[in-house]
Amino acid sequence: MTMNKVDLKTWISDRIRPDEITKYMAGGKDFIENAAIDKKLSDSRKPDEKRVRDILAKSLAVQTLTLEETASLMKVEDPGLWEEMRHLGLAIKKKVYDNRIVTFAPLYLGNFCVNECLYCGFRCANSDAKRRILSMGEIEDEVKVLAGEIGHKRLIAVYGEHPRLDVNYMVESIKAMYGVKVKVKKGYGQIRRVNVNAPPMPVEELVKLREAGLGTYQVFQETYNRSMYEKLHPGHTIKGNYQWRLYSMHRAMEAEVDDVGLGALFGLYDWRYEIMGLVAHTTDLEARFGIGCHTISFPRLEPANNAPYTEGSRYKVSDEDFKKMITVIRLAVPHTGLIITARETARMRREAVELGITQTDASTKIGVGSYSDGTNGQEDDRQQFTLGDTRSLDELIREFSGMGYITSFCTAGYRCGRTGKCIMELLRNGKEGHFCKLNAVLTFREWLDDFASDETKKISEPVIEKEIADVKAKMPEMYPRFMAQYERIMRGERDLYF
Repeated sequence: MTMNKVDLKTWISDRIRPDEITKYMAGGKDFIENAAIDKKLSDSRKPDEKRVRDILAKSLAVQTLTLEETASLMKVEDPGLWEEMRHLGLAIKKKVYDNRIVTFAPLYLGNFCVNECLYCGFRCANSDAKRRILSMGEIEDEVKVLAGEIGHKRLIAVYGEHPRLDVNYMVESIKAMYGVKVKVKKGYGQIRRVNVNAPPMPVEELVKLREAGLGTYQVFQETYNRSMYEKLHPGHTIKGNYQWRLYSMHRAMEAEVDDVGLGALFGLYDWRYEIMGLVAHTTDLEARFGIGCHTISFPRLEPANNAPYTEGSRYKVSDEDFKKMITVIRLAVPHTGLIITARETARMRREAVELGITQTDASTKIGVGSYSDGTNGQEDDRQQFTLGDTRSLDELIREFSGMGYITSFCTAGYRCGRTGKCIMELLRNGKEGHFCKLNAVLTFREWLDDFASDETKKISEPVIEKEIADVKAKMPEMYPRFMAQYERIMRGERDLYF
């Protein structure tokens, strides 16, 4: 599809629907109040130990913290209390999500974009970028590698904001991803969950995505501070409208997309402010729709081709503050999945897992078409930013197994209706962990038999044996049925779940 400049200008001007902003505002005000957040953060009073432990008890009960409670945790100065908070964060993660890590791969469908974000290598004025949009056949080629050679079961499909990447293209591409099925060692490789990272969309388009099999819908606010947001996103662009982006998830909920993913790009503004924004966002969703966010992501600002702000930001987050950040988010929104990405180094990802991370990507390539064309390394003119960890899924799983974690490829809950309010309740009361343990073992067995190297399989077998022993001890009533499913997997059957 081609568009002349007049058509493109019309498309841009028609994207924002003011009535799909104001309908979600309370008394004409946004749920993010800059002055109120600044006041809570600037209050110099430090919480005493009793206050902190009262807040931590609320986290352990899997209840979302208030903005005041979240701010109090960020004001803790005692190193001993921070260590206690870190340990509790991991304990909460294991209470809610059990002893498992979920993996996925990002798949960039195109890098055309009408926006001019000052920190992004895909910004429209970057003439060095090699622009490309994948055809349906090229998408299938990418998925054959991801599902048939690497063994991924989940993808996050990433779309730029451009008429050539509109909702019709998204729907067709999602169907193409689900349609690939590749014969492997004992079973077959296939994508079972397509999540989407995309621009803000109107309700009618979100309905189309849901009907096409959309998993989680991600839109990151980038920064919740409105004045900084407007400096980084020129007002003549679609993304320049702060409120159109801010209410993306409200529209998704109205469209009955009940799994939504929030995020901020840490390094654009003060990390403490962004955490307050994320907590305010999920709190408002809970209050209005009875469902908070399904996941929270916290990418850090990384170098990008011809993106001046990535080098000059005074808000870059140190490794020590990054670990504090993860700890506070885990405690503030204890039921929510936390995603760390390959932007980070191997060391940082390893440390983050011990702070309560639940999901991460692997074998990551972010150049458009990079999985199937065999591109190695990182190419500035083909990708949005620089990666910190390009290890393979096999290498990452070997590390997780060595740390005692099981890697789960389960997508059963989504297909059994355990989404939205249902999944939130199951997560809060710890019951979802039981389903997840059973399905984690079954899907890990699948992956080990179909894709693992001999070295990774050797290190992982004791982990899966321990998990099986756990099932027998903690869920004796389920054990016979579970083992029957496990034996069927061993014989080559696939996609069995509870």
